[in-house]
Amino acid sequence: MRERSRPHHSTLKGLRAEAFSTPFCAGCGHGILMGAILRAVDKVGWHPDEMLFVSGIGCAGWIPSPHFAADTLHTTHGRPIAFATGAKLFRPELKVVVIGGDGDIASIGGNHLIHAARRNIDLTVICANNLIYGMTGGQVTPTTPLGAFTMTTPQGNREPPFDLCRLVLGAGATYVARQSVYHVKALINILARALERKGFAFVEVLSPCPTQYGRRNELPTPWAMMQWLKESCIGVKRALKEGVSEGQILVGEFNDPESRAVLY
Repeated sequence: MRERSRPHHSTLKGLRAEAFSTPFCAGCGHGILMGAILRAVDKVGWHPDEMLFVSGIGCAGWIPSPHFAADTLHTTHGRPIAFATGAKLFRPELKVVVIGGDGDIASIGGNHLIHAARRNIDLTVICANNLIYGMTGGQVTPTTPLGAFTMTTPQGNREPPFDLCRLVLGAGATYVARQSVYHVKALINILARALERKGFAFVEVLSPCPTQYGRRNELPTPWAMMQWLKESCIGVKRALKEGVSEGQILVGEFNDPESRAVLY
């Protein structure tokens, strides 16, 4: 029998080691995101007993459940924010964190997303955006770029994608940020700030999917997808000085007036 791999010692206290290895494909960014979330929780000094992680259906739904050594609620497709809202109303002392994919949170769960932001419910929502439905075969999602190839857009996506950060900002969220798993140190810091912010905090995390998205879009290896993130992402502060070119992706925090000016 193949010996199961073990997580790094610094994250062991937040993980159920018996759940390893993960179900993620080789090169999937969700494993990096899993570690970043746990390091952010450790950074803010929260104890698992005071937290509830809520996830839906999809690859990202497996990040907290069964891997996190905390209470987790694995819900139906598109409904993690709805379940999290109920949990927060019933147990307001809980620190409730939602983790889901772009298909789960922005497609079937899109209405829950904008209304939770509008109500400014005290939740932290982390959207692991891999630009595609990864687990169910590679269908187009609301964040799939124009022209990108998926199982359901074999001639290229013709629908303009949502800018999730702009959408949630417009709905009234208190804290809005975007970062990639390539920029992991910056990602940990952003996640920590989102966890501590009162009100509705939203973090979009760009997480590569070589299996379903990369292979269809001339990014066939994990290295190629990471290089794409490295070259495409531009920080808000840099964008304020240089502007944003076509194909670049803004990353950083969008909850201050200067950042909003760049985003819009």
